Amino acid sequence: MLSSVLIANRGEIACRVIRACRDLGIRSVAVYSEADARAPFVALADEAYCIGPPQPQQSYLNIEAILDVARKSGVEAIHPGYGFLSENAKFSAACRDAGITFIGPTPEAVEAMGDKVSARERMRVAGVPIVPGSGFLTSVEEAQAVAGDVGYPILLKASAGGGGIGMHVATTPEELARLFETAQSQALRAFGNGALFLERYVAEPRHIEIQIIADTHGNVVHLGERECSIQRRHQKIVEETPSVVITDELREQMGAAAVKAGAAVGYVNAGTVEFIFSRGEFFFLEMNTRLQVEHPITEAVTGIDLVETQLRVASGEKLPFTQKDIRRNGHAIECRVNAEAYAQGFLPAPGTVRGYHAPEGPGVRVDSALAGPGTVSPHYDPMVAKLIVWGSTREQALNRMQRALYEYVITGMTTNIPYHAAIMQNEEFRRGTYTTAFIEEHPELIAIADAWDAARNVQDLVDDPRKRAAVIAAVVAAQRA
Repeated sequence: MLSSVLIANRGEIACRVIRACRDLGIRSVAVYSEADARAPFVALADEAYCIGPPQPQQSYLNIEAILDVARKSGVEAIHPGYGFLSENAKFSAACRDAGITFIGPTPEAVEAMGDKVSARERMRVAGVPIVPGSGFLTSVEEAQAVAGDVGYPILLKASAGGGGIGMHVATTPEELARLFETAQSQALRAFGNGALFLERYVAEPRHIEIQIIADTHGNVVHLGERECSIQRRHQKIVEETPSVVITDELREQMGAAAVKAGAAVGYVNAGTVEFIFSRGEFFFLEMNTRLQVEHPITEAVTGIDLVETQLRVASGEKLPFTQKDIRRNGHAIECRVNAEAYAQGFLPAPGTVRGYHAPEGPGVRVDSALAGPGTVSPHYDPMVAKLIVWGSTREQALNRMQRALYEYVITGMTTNIPYHAAIMQNEEFRRGTYTTAFIEEHPELIAIADAWDAARNVQDLVDDPRKRAAVIAAVVAAQRA
């Protein structure tokens, strides 16, 4: 077993990895920017080192600064979390060159799946279904010719992209011509690579992903699916497992395809194979070569600690389970709690948290970057916390999420907690008939969220520590009414 691990990340995922290290008796080392000097993850780690100013390029994306701390602290391994350097092949290679274990896939696997066009071709060869589309596009004219063969509407995408950046839907050759240069410049700014490709736009799409885990002994296992179709700007905000549209037969097919995908690139450690699902068909979308934000819901229904398993795999151990050992129990939902103004197009709304009260009770888990009042920095992703609930049935999980959202109080800044509550009340969502267009198709959720927030009327009380007991009592009384 590893004896020491550096966590090259911040916020709630840094806390999550540090806790897993502590469970296994592993010394944890945190790195932090000047903006995070008083963050909970810094206090939680056994050791912590400042690596630079708040700007990510000078701190959390600074490979040499992170490796310098790794050498000084004498750690054996680095866990990258997600975001920042987690899918950076150069970072993985630099760790290997420094004799430090990278808790994730090899640089070669990261590179193989990092370029979406190359990944599509690898998946085609491996027998994984892919959406009809193109290779690298060199001109508007080539794009129009391919789109004519594939059929409109088409989805224009950045080959090196993610998070919806550079992604556009075109319904005509003229529209494709207008969007091509825009997508190219967006991709170049965001990823330093303006390469584009296109795919057929899949009607009524749902975003379904399969969690896999692989060891260094050739074993690859999938842990079932997560439904990630509730998105704004192509970025997830609600995830659940299992998906209400995936049958046992489909789950087996998609799981087998995900295992093929991992095996095709010699994948090691935790990864996620993402699919577009529509009308009974599924197609490879991309592979995230890291731990996902939404991994806790898989943990909730399988009972498998994914971060602990990552650490064991990185230590050279075999997976402690086989495919036939995997059992799924109940239903889990995750809401990403973001500091954002949902009524203003989900714009980030960083600021200072004056009061903080996290929900508790049966089936509720909160993975938070905050332990109480504090600052949400404008330099980083606006996610404040992940609220995870488990229930023996989907209905129980939905009801628990509604209860937990009611109890979750963050004052001093705007969050999307009310918007999540509006989603949980929506009949289409409760029926499970939604697609990735859900948010765009339901603009009324904003007004419902505002009304729910006004009716809750407990925010100001949390700012006064003397009244917190009264808040909790009021919440309990409201739930019983």
